[in-house]
Amino acid sequence: MGAALEVLTGFATAPGATFTALTMASGNSATIRNARLEADIRLLQLWADNQVAGAFRVRSPKLHDNVQGLRFDVTVGDVVPLWPWAAGQRLIAQDALVLEITGSAVAGDIETAGLLMYYEDLPGTAARFLGLEELGRRYVNVVTVENTLALGTAGGYSGEEAINAEFDLLKANTDYALMGYTVDAECAVVGWRGADTGNLRVGGPGNETLRHVTSEWFLRLTRAHGIPLIPVFNSANRAGVLIDGAQDENGTDVTLTSILAELGPATAGAAR
Repeated sequence: MGAALEVLTGFATAPGATFTALTMASGNSATIRNARLEADIRLLQLWADNQVAGAFRVRSPKLHDNVQGLRFDVTVGDVVPLWPWAAGQRLIAQDALVLEITGSAVAGDIETAGLLMYYEDLPGTAARFLGLEELGRRYVNVVTVENTLALGTAGGYSGEEAINAEFDLLKANTDYALMGYTVDAECAVVGWRGADTGNLRVGGPGNETLRHVTSEWFLRLTRAHGIPLIPVFNSANRAGVLIDGAQDENGTDVTLTSILAELGPATAGAAR
């Protein structure tokens, strides 16, 4: 058992002004994963990618209320974090969230939302994360790795390729920490997954102008919540570190730059 991060993505086609339930992307579910009832499960951040102004809503009887719950206005074409950074919403294992969105009523227009979930102790998961202190102890170099994601037009995840598909320069048998990322074009979600993330997707919003936020995405999350949230993978697994994203019907391709810290050996007493 171990900690886990997971991006959830859902989308709706031409929802208009009426709240419409999201269709969850392949492999995702709006039901919170099963864990110990007393385990710390949090919604860390959420965002949406709308083609006209709308709203994104998360409801459940186990949240404050099941009428409006967590409701946020969404600005057209502005894929930004909507949630206060240090105010994670506690969640209950196996609770079925109701995820809804409003937006464009134009036929074929896809509106997409993303959520980032944290599990303190998720059975069957052995993801690897660092805190800021261990990152400081083990930090050696910064390296950037570029991937071009050919994102589809049907909603959900697409464009998958391995992190070493275009630049295979990581040092052998070396740990790398994913500190953040940048994109050159708007998309709803970008994500990384592999054995080192417990085969769950970690990621964030595809905002091409908010680079001061996305470039330190996982550092910022760790700093805000006071728990290790910086994903780590070993270069021996690089062909299995898969990157993809979620895009609307316009299908714009995205150049994604992963910002990594080369790490030295772990020391006794280091965080997971």
